[in-house]
Amino acid sequence: MAGARDRVAAIARDSYMGGGAVTRFNLLVSATGPVDLMDRMSLVDELVRNENAEVRRLVGARREARAAQDRAGAAKRAAEVAEAEASAKLRAAQTAQVDAVRARRDVYQLVLARRTALAAANAQRATVLEQYRAAVEAERKVRSSMRGWETRSGYRRQYRGQLLMPVHGWKSSDYGNRYDPYYRVWQLHAGTDFAAGSGTPIRVAAAGRVIQAGWRGGYGNYTCVSHGRVMGTSFSTCYGHQSRIYVHVGQYVRQGQIIGLVGSTGASTGSHLHFETRFGGAPRNPLNYLPPCLC
Repeated sequence: MAGARDRVAAIARDSYMGGGAVTRFNLLVSATGPVDLMDRMSLVDELVRNENAEVRRLVGARREARAAQDRAGAAKRAAEVAEAEASAKLRAAQTAQVDAVRARRDVYQLVLARRTALAAANAQRATVLEQYRAAVEAERKVRSSMRGWETRSGYRRQYRGQLLMPVHGWKSSDYGNRYDPYYRVWQLHAGTDFAAGSGTPIRVAAAGRVIQAGWRGGYGNYTCVSHGRVMGTSFSTCYGHQSRIYVHVGQYVRQGQIIGLVGSTGASTGSHLHFETRFGGAPRNPLNYLPPCLC
């Protein structure tokens, strides 16, 4: 574009100074004849075409220069956007790196804590198994003592009626074989658990006589009430993990009477009532005898 501008400037100077026009005029008037005049006119036309071509080249060069400037400006703006995006991605990558380091540290601490907990659990396993064996023995003694009390007392009353709900709460665990969360072994869960706040009153499900009231190993504070016989088999209900016991062995209780308070004594992981129904000392599913609505 600079070269075309210089050539056009020279043409403009010559035109302004009269050089170009005068030269072409002198060239024509100094012709020696018609043929020479025609040749000279062709030469003048060629000079004019060359001048016009120089002007067109200048215009084209300027147009190309503007287009190149536009492309350069667009490229610069795109580069600035790309630079901003790259900076944002770099900051995001740096943040992610920090988060990754923190997460790796957290995972390491979690693994370390779990290893520590596992080591502690393994160290306590012997103690837990011993507690489990003690719980099994306690269950055996419960059955034996209940049969012994019924034999000695001659309690022959026939049970008739329907059990009341012993506590206002919600069922948290069913009767049957399950993984015991306290002893961490599979065993028979001899009753149904009803979660309730500590200190909630416990009401006896049916009238009868108290045959056990006191501490009973994994059952914690434990009360059993004999209600008589059903088809020749003694029938009783039992209440475990109480925080308080309000009755004593041999006491006669009326249906609905408060006999204790909900707690979390013995092998318990939270406040609830462990409720049992036993026939001849052996446990059966309490849900078969409680109101279907559990209310």
